[in-house]
Amino acid sequence: MTISNEIGALAQSLWTATAPEPAVWPVLGEELSADICVIGGGISGLSTALHAAEAGQSVVLIEAETPGWGASGRNGGQVLPGLKENPREVVTHFGEIGKRMVAVTGAAPDLVFDLIRRHGIDCGARQAGWVHAAVAHGLEGARDRAAQWRALGVDIRDLSAAETREVLGGGQYAGALLDPRGGGVQPLAYSQGLAAAAAKAGVRIFAGTRAEALAQGVDGWIVATPKGRVRAGQVVICTNGYSGPLDARVMRNVVPIRSIQVATDPLPADFTADILPGGQVVSDTQKHLLYFRRDADGRFVVGGAGAYADAALERAFDRLKHHALELYPQLKGQVWRYRWGGNIAVTVDHLPHLAELAPGLHALIGLNGRGVAAATALGRVMATRLGGERPEALDYPVRDLKLIPFHRFHRHGVRMVMLWAALQDRLKIA
Repeated sequence: MTISNEIGALAQSLWTATAPEPAVWPVLGEELSADICVIGGGISGLSTALHAAEAGQSVVLIEAETPGWGASGRNGGQVLPGLKENPREVVTHFGEIGKRMVAVTGAAPDLVFDLIRRHGIDCGARQAGWVHAAVAHGLEGARDRAAQWRALGVDIRDLSAAETREVLGGGQYAGALLDPRGGGVQPLAYSQGLAAAAAKAGVRIFAGTRAEALAQGVDGWIVATPKGRVRAGQVVICTNGYSGPLDARVMRNVVPIRSIQVATDPLPADFTADILPGGQVVSDTQKHLLYFRRDADGRFVVGGAGAYADAALERAFDRLKHHALELYPQLKGQVWRYRWGGNIAVTVDHLPHLAELAPGLHALIGLNGRGVAAATALGRVMATRLGGERPEALDYPVRDLKLIPFHRFHRHGVRMVMLWAALQDRLKIA
């Protein structure tokens, strides 16, 4: 089985198999004009388009594949609050706007579940909380993170090792934090639901329509596609882990990291009380991150770091199954029906980037594995900017993109980082 079949397509994805029948979007075959052109039909682009249209802007969204095709439709479906960095670090670095960054991303799951309710999106949504499970050398950091959020008024619980095992129904973690804001969705169905909501709000969506070139016109920008063009006063690039050469600054600001998942068939009914009985989503503190949950139909889904070469990819899938059996030995004998993956966009500072590349040309990229919630929230922030709000008044900073040196060698760098992460886990280095 080749990587192109396994990763590039969604043929074996649980989410593709269980999402509602997708809408058929046209290919752009003419010249259109709009206030805004959004490039990229993932969650960040769809949220930007939806919120801009609801604010009265005319919007055209173009997607090279179909809405939700990339990481937005392949991720673990975990709706997590906050950023990778802790609140204290964000505020220390960014000052007053850092407080708004913490607030807007901390509340991002509530925005997701509110949109789902408001637009009637059928995506197996459940806001039962997030368990951040800590190995021994990560426990102090997890406790500190929980304390920082409690100081901001969030009701986060510290769990002992015994309490963690009870909540998870297994595992040997040293403790955990239980954050009630988190939850889970069927991510492809959520993406498709956002697309439907955006279209209902007036967004003109085109699939199979790759942006091939950008040119600055007299009154805005011209986006050229294979069979058409879009003239827009403002353009937003939301291509993330699938960014190509359309704008080299965007492509060289993120590193695409492969993340993979495996999933069982629906588990027997008598497993419900044993494996994640409360329905929480889980990720742990290991450098080689492991994340897992049960979907709305009771399948067990576990994910982690992938690989680029075929043989290494096979070993990575096997490792996920091995970790699952370590957590829950009762999974032995269950059928692992699905396995899939894709690229997430990672930035050097582990923060999403909002940028203005030129007057009227914007980018929203680098969700760092927290794309469901953060992309939704930052899409709304981007729409506010497109509506004319000053950058300094936004809830997230607009910054210059810093290019990653030797970006073309990123796969070699990723392998080195992954090897170092695995060594840190084995040596129990926090």
